[in-house]
Amino acid sequence: MGLRDDLCRIIDPRRVLTRRIDRVAFANDASVYRIVPQAVVLPATIGEVQDLFRLSRSLRIPLTFRAAGTSLSGQAVTDGILAVVSRHWGELHVEGDGRRVRVQPGIVGGQVNRHLQKFGAKIGPDPASIGACMMGGILANNSSGMCCGVTQNAYHTLHSIRFVLPSGLDVDTADPDGDARLVREAPALAEGLLSLKRRIDTNPALRDRIRNKYRMKNTNGYSLNAFVDFERPIDILGHLMIGSEGTLGFVAEAVLNTVPDYPLKYTGMLYFDNVSSACAAIAALRDSGARALELMDRASLRSIAGQPGVPGEIGDLPAEAAALLVEYQCETRDELEDRKRDCRDVLPSLPLLHPPDFTTDAARQAALWTVRKGLIPSVGAMRRRGTSFILEDVVFPIPRLADGVSDLQTLFEQYGYDDAIVFGHAKDGNLHFVLIQAFDDPREVARYDRFMHALAEVVVGRYDGALKAEHGTGRNMAPFVGAEWGPEAYSIMQELKRLIDPDGLLNPGVILNDDPKAHVRHLKELATVEEEVDQCIECGFCEQHCPSRELTLTPRQRIVVRREMARLREVQPRGAELAELEADFPYDAIDTCAVDGMCAIACPVDIDTGALVQRLRFESHSAVAEELVAAAAERFSWIEPVARLGLRLGGLLRSDLPPPARPTLPRLSRARAHAVYFPSCVSRVVGPDRGSAASIVELVTRVAERAGTPVWIPGDAAGTCCGMPFSSKGYRRAHAVAANRAIERFWNWSGEGALPVVIDTSPCALTLKRIRPSLDAANRRRFDRLEILDGIEFALRLLEGGLKPRVRKDSVVLHPVCSVHKMELVDAFEAVARWCATSVTRPIDAGCCGFAGDRGFALPELTAAATRAEAAEVAASAFSGYYSSSRTCEIGLSRATGKPYQSFWALLDEVTRP
Repeated sequence: MGLRDDLCRIIDPRRVLTRRIDRVAFANDASVYRIVPQAVVLPATIGEVQDLFRLSRSLRIPLTFRAAGTSLSGQAVTDGILAVVSRHWGELHVEGDGRRVRVQPGIVGGQVNRHLQKFGAKIGPDPASIGACMMGGILANNSSGMCCGVTQNAYHTLHSIRFVLPSGLDVDTADPDGDARLVREAPALAEGLLSLKRRIDTNPALRDRIRNKYRMKNTNGYSLNAFVDFERPIDILGHLMIGSEGTLGFVAEAVLNTVPDYPLKYTGMLYFDNVSSACAAIAALRDSGARALELMDRASLRSIAGQPGVPGEIGDLPAEAAALLVEYQCETRDELEDRKRDCRDVLPSLPLLHPPDFTTDAARQAALWTVRKGLIPSVGAMRRRGTSFILEDVVFPIPRLADGVSDLQTLFEQYGYDDAIVFGHAKDGNLHFVLIQAFDDPREVARYDRFMHALAEVVVGRYDGALKAEHGTGRNMAPFVGAEWGPEAYSIMQELKRLIDPDGLLNPGVILNDDPKAHVRHLKELATVEEEVDQCIECGFCEQHCPSRELTLTPRQRIVVRREMARLREVQPRGAELAELEADFPYDAIDTCAVDGMCAIACPVDIDTGALVQRLRFESHSAVAEELVAAAAERFSWIEPVARLGLRLGGLLRSDLPPPARPTLPRLSRARAHAVYFPSCVSRVVGPDRGSAASIVELVTRVAERAGTPVWIPGDAAGTCCGMPFSSKGYRRAHAVAANRAIERFWNWSGEGALPVVIDTSPCALTLKRIRPSLDAANRRRFDRLEILDGIEFALRLLEGGLKPRVRKDSVVLHPVCSVHKMELVDAFEAVARWCATSVTRPIDAGCCGFAGDRGFALPELTAAATRAEAAEVAASAFSGYYSSSRTCEIGLSRATGKPYQSFWALLDEVTRP
């Protein structure tokens, strides 16, 4: 019997993934390493985890646990069994009025903070990847970030933790009898931990070294400070789990003490003539109360000069200049004034190139942070196709930070990394650097190997710093742990691993690795595929925004599989492996992609994987199909009655289908109109839910009339389409036909731009706002003079114009569709709802519903998977209304939740009705 059969005996076969496409999809994490697992499993209970440990031992197959897979050091890849916890370990409970939070490993850190926001709290760790990384990784890597320093990381904010050891022992440090139980059920382990503690306690030099190492950021090796900080075996073991990178056990749950989420901030950018001057200012700024001090060298500033929102002075700085982004964070207004005063006292003593400019304005603060956060995408986007993006972090003692930066820059020059940049959390002496590296040539691999050895010599040998600050040891620093810690501390780490995992099967090769070349084994060779996605750095930031992430593939995985197919076409063009991938790729990668573009919102290099899918759909069409669909676009007025008939006939067979819309549109006065109202083709074809009297067309026109801002619907609106149904399916010519016809008609309807054009469906509004590249020269000129408004924007104008509510709803829940996010209208949408209702809720788990126009009719499983978390959140509370701004998304949400979602225009109509 095979491995799959063995796994299926302990886990539901639906959660055992052994197809090649699944194993390839999970072979990559955010690091430069790639290893294909033998199987991917999705355990759901502690019992299943214990069974996996037993199976791993009996078959002698390595076992690795993975959450989001955003780690940068190769901790989440294996050639054994990969247990993915992102789908069934996402529970969260806020406790003690926000003072603590209980989390499972499969919930995203940013999601936890959104639940804590109403309590004015957050978790201590604040990694830059917090919108994508999961609590399992935050705990396993002892993550920190820009502000949390060494006192608010996962180790120091841990209240209690529950974990499963490779032996199968389930340990909960919150259990009052937990320590006694550990001693009773695992006496050798308990005594072994105490023995290691005694070795440290009786070695004052080692004990002092451990204390000193953890006064600065340090995630290289195991958390030996647990032996210094605690006495009981259970407390030592619980804290050893933090930072162990899944090599000592499986973390099932943790309770963290929260920290204040400061609402008031005071932010500024300071420019210095060189790094030394910037570093010399750190102590004074830190002592004045600055919580964030982000250093950027000249190369990093040069990488973002001239980009939108970047201060103009950055482009004119001297060749050796540097900058500090400084932020004070406060709880109260009085505290903020104190920090402002402290800051003003320090600034005159600093040798600044430009006068300091601090602000409390949120928009300006966001623009300054865009400079810092824009460094990675800027460098990533400029790299050559097929090269890897390496982001590393080290720590230097703060008094020698400037020398450390200089030595890093010298290493870059010595080893030919001309595009490398240095930036980081200067308050903690924690520097990040970015390298662009190819691994498709042995000489390039050798260059990287030499650089890593030289880096270790500089950081450890010259400065006694840390080779890892917050990214974890992983595979890339495992060969250098002994060099940093010394033989005695390293032998304690080795003994610890043998004590807890005597078979060495739990995530082997991570943290401790006897292979001196481990950091240059299993390296990714990034095959070039399509230009739309070649800049992907496989970070995984996109995944939490993808509606198909729990059904088939995520954007990162689509690209990973695409790259593997390209590689196989080079080496095995007729091989069985390629054939397997090609057989499963259409459904997993293309059919179930919603092409919603939400992945681009979170992508550091602005990749919209939907553009790749649209290209692949386009390439799958025959020339004949292209011609036929283009002809249909030219005769779109014929399609509408056919579609309405289809809904009417389909409704006889399926009760979940909406009824068709009325075939005629209201006749309104052009002379009185303040705006042209273009009902989208969805509004003209799909009617309101059964039992609803008014269509969206009637709702918009009624509310506009009440506001004294009447609209006009053109008599020839039928037959006009924005082209989105064609572009999403990859019919480029048909899209261009529809787009040009729409803009030409808009031009005529609006009196050559004299009136704004209002669109009642947000996805169509977004399409029209971004339609310019598809237009011919004449229509581009027309487009530039048109004002196209989404319905939400128009509704705000009606409210500002004096429309008054006669009643208010008690509580409503909103679903901002993807296009509302991309048009940055979420706040406006909420503002409209707050005008209408006493309480407005936007679910924390709200995301793309996956209905994707008509795709939800054909693939209901996509919508079901995409809305699972949001539906559960909505079902947990009672609301008096459910609203969105896209008819098809409303259908999808109604199916998912069993609640009657409708257009927000129905809400406006209800509260303004005479």
